[in-house]
Amino acid sequence: MKSRHHRLFGASVAVLGTALLATACAPPVPAGTSGSGADALDAPVPRVTVTYDGGILVLDGETLEEVADLPIEGFTRVNSAGDGRHVLVTVPDGFQILDAGTWTVDGASFVAEPQLTDLIFEADAAGHVVKHGGKTVLFADGTGDTMIFEADDLLALDGELPETEVVPAPEAHHGVSIELEDGTLLTTVGDSESRTGIRVLDSNREEIAASDECPSVHGEGTAANEVVVFGCSDGVLAYDNGTITKIPAPDAYGRMGNAYVTETSPIAVGDYNSNPDSEGYLLTELAIIDTEAKTLAVIDLPAGVSYTFRDVARGPGDDVYVLASDGNIHVLDENTGEITAAYPVVEPWEGPAEWQDAHPAITVNGNIAYVTEPATDSLHAVNLETGEIIASSELSGTPNEIAVAVG
Repeated sequence: MKSRHHRLFGASVAVLGTALLATACAPPVPAGTSGSGADALDAPVPRVTVTYDGGILVLDGETLEEVADLPIEGFTRVNSAGDGRHVLVTVPDGFQILDAGTWTVDGASFVAEPQLTDLIFEADAAGHVVKHGGKTVLFADGTGDTMIFEADDLLALDGELPETEVVPAPEAHHGVSIELEDGTLLTTVGDSESRTGIRVLDSNREEIAASDECPSVHGEGTAANEVVVFGCSDGVLAYDNGTITKIPAPDAYGRMGNAYVTETSPIAVGDYNSNPDSEGYLLTELAIIDTEAKTLAVIDLPAGVSYTFRDVARGPGDDVYVLASDGNIHVLDENTGEITAAYPVVEPWEGPAEWQDAHPAITVNGNIAYVTEPATDSLHAVNLETGEIIASSELSGTPNEIAVAVG
């Protein structure tokens, strides 16, 4: 069934949904899910979801064996939902819930047959999904609405969506929001023509700070101590304990659009482009943002090493892992920006004609990286501490988007 989001225009916040069982009371096999017939395990097993033209594959995260092939039409994107079990799939109606069929409750782990549920967080032009502090935050580009729910409430699904808070925006735009642990909400500002910055709302959803110093604002990332960075076409904005700081790029045009962070490091890494006339989607520079010192430095990657927004991840030791067009995963020290290792994984590849086109992508769970190779319809699991490819699988479709349910 679909949620019905009725916006309350007389207030800044609408609280929607039905009451649900407390997560702490959720049984090992929640009602109304694919949990019936679940198998008990000694330890959690992640499952990897991979989109292809016509469906979503669900794979065992250890063996990369196919567990399910779920048909779905059109271009779809996948994001982990934040509870370890579910994945959010962007569809024309919004964010549809996929049950990956792997979960842990009270220390006991289970697996079951995955399924694409009929539960959808309705959204006009579903966009970014952000997980932080136990909350999952969805953004609807077509309305500017921010939707917020407790990630673990998904573990108690019983045919109904979890209780969801909806915070309207002044105008619709392609944006993103994040809620901090104290309830503060950071959200982008823009309209159908341009995006200019961010505003900060307290837990009562009253505006307490704002900045319009972030042209083309896009993407966010939360570093150590809940310092949040947003990308701009001339640097970044950093929000730190009530204060918004503009960190300018060293170039007149210096666009950062996506941030790659860990919650244990003050260093945020961003994709970076200093050429406003560049063509295609391959990039050769990285931004290194020190969120404590409020500085931004740019690293030029070696010749032949380029990447897209899908090809950067953080992993063991808070290092930076770049899946480059030369086919290697390059390991960068977050403090120095130096490449300390290069692991060959896929064949060299060229950049996509359109950003939606299938091209190699990387996502990380612990010390394991999952790498797609569309040219061979393959998926690889790589131990990031050794560079060893520990599993590979030929898929029944060409892989595009990828997300992991960690179990």
